[in-house]
Amino acid sequence: MCTPRWSPGVARRPSVLLAALAVLAVMHVDSWAHDEEDLKTAISLANLLRAARTVISANQDLINDATIGDKGLSGQVVLGNAIENYRKLTGGDPRDVDPESRQGRLLAAQMVAVVEVMDENQATINSPNVGFKGFVPAVFARLVNERFKRKIGDEAEVKVTGPPERVRNRKARPDQWESEMIQNKLMSPKWPKGDVLSMVAQNDGREAFRLLVPEYYGAGCLACHGEPRGEIDITGYPKEGGKLGELGSTISVSLFR
Repeated sequence: MCTPRWSPGVARRPSVLLAALAVLAVMHVDSWAHDEEDLKTAISLANLLRAARTVISANQDLINDATIGDKGLSGQVVLGNAIENYRKLTGGDPRDVDPESRQGRLLAAQMVAVVEVMDENQATINSPNVGFKGFVPAVFARLVNERFKRKIGDEAEVKVTGPPERVRNRKARPDQWESEMIQNKLMSPKWPKGDVLSMVAQNDGREAFRLLVPEYYGAGCLACHGEPRGEIDITGYPKEGGKLGELGSTISVSLFR
């Protein structure tokens, strides 16, 4: 999965780079049952993940440049750029959230996860005389989410998943609830494009506040996920045959109760 775009609906877009993030700050929510604090926390986690992933997406040419050694993309540099993206979109700074609150603790863990993942992958990113590194936005997001989970234990979970036929990594496959909501809600022609879905539902036998954030294929995604279906892309996977504007993935956030 790449860094898909949000659907149109924002009057102004900060830049081409940030367009993929813009709607999340203002979108509507299908709130069948939720707590306002849970909703705010879940959306902020999704916002920060996308803000960080956009930094990796914007620097793919640099990361894959075989003529440059040190790319200057340390953990602190990437986090700083991610926070700047987050601030432009939301008007807030994740570091300013009360560190004693649940939202503050989870955002802090997520920021540390970003730094650690970047610092631990410097050898790959800076490999001399190597072109495509495989350190793509989807890999970065998965590593950050896994590190985040190890840090906060069973308190929360962030995952990038999507329609089963478009999920390449087994670890990212949707669970039953995610699959049902994606197929029956987010992919329905009646679903307002760009709206997120939230409700209280089970996750692995536990009650959780659950949020799904739809992401749609942008032009940049189709190089790997577009047509012709079955053609092998640069990463070695067969293309899914996706089309511009189709649902490509979702960010799934669970806050356990």
